Amino acid sequence: MYQIIIPKSQQQLTSYFHFRWQQLKKPLGAPLGSERDEYDNLAEHRMICDSDGLPLAVGRLHFVSQEEAQIRHIAVAESCRGKGLGSIIMTALEQAARKQNAKRVVTFSRFETVPFFERCGYEVLNNPVIEHMADQNLKRRQMCKKLSEFDVILRQPIWCKELQQTWNNQIPISAAMGIKVHQYTGAQLEVRAALNANINLHNTMFAGSIYCLATLTGWGMVHLQMREQVVKGDIVLAKGDINYRKPITNLPRATVHINDVKGEVSALAKQRKAKLEVMVRLFDEHEECGQFHGIFVVLPPAERAKGG
Repeated sequence: MYQIIIPKSQQQLTSYFHFRWQQLKKPLGAPLGSERDEYDNLAEHRMICDSDGLPLAVGRLHFVSQEEAQIRHIAVAESCRGKGLGSIIMTALEQAARKQNAKRVVTFSRFETVPFFERCGYEVLNNPVIEHMADQNLKRRQMCKKLSEFDVILRQPIWCKELQQTWNNQIPISAAMGIKVHQYTGAQLEVRAALNANINLHNTMFAGSIYCLATLTGWGMVHLQMREQVVKGDIVLAKGDINYRKPITNLPRATVHINDVKGEVSALAKQRKAKLEVMVRLFDEHEECGQFHGIFVVLPPAERAKGG
């Protein structure tokens, strides 16, 4: 379990900056204190902490101009790398940039981190390579993400559009039910449905439609986590149970948070099947109306070919 916070208290800020030094400056032999600069007092800071409040990932955003912000000092604990926390920090910082009407975000990325920022939607600019003044081995590339090109989906809107197309093409009834991806942040996926397309004689949402909404939301989160970690496979619902607490009469919503996903898709990289337990929360607008618990199995491409 973890949470994303804005470090404000003295204890939180001390923990934040010490973690930044440990991850980014200490390996280069830089002294404690070198992790800070003149922009920190006016910058937006985000930190992911575990249940004990210990930092797992950090990042900073500061404004270069009214329209341009810069992200720096992204760091993830070594034990947590490859689990999507860096992407979540990026999304949180981009959200802060959007709230202040930034049009674009830039980074000056080390060569070895360019693939990570590309997965976050950044493009390398055709500018000269930048060499770090203190260490010429730390070469960087300027990268940019234009926020104005994207819709309201905060993270990977292209992936979400492709997910929507997959549902519409492979499960045509989902389009008739008005099931649509509403938001994805990297930490949470929200999917909504049109009530008027799924209403029964009691003017409430069909139980079968609620089950379908919940299943697709869980399936979609597994699919997006696979894309985050650049692995492929076929997702199968092995078991699904749903608890209906209250009828849905207004706005059908389903959400799944990464904290409610147990299991890892990383096994697929080793050609092993992955098993994930997913809990989806169901809402009528803001009121929680039920929960869906699904077990999804993902078969690696090699096993799929063998089965075919």
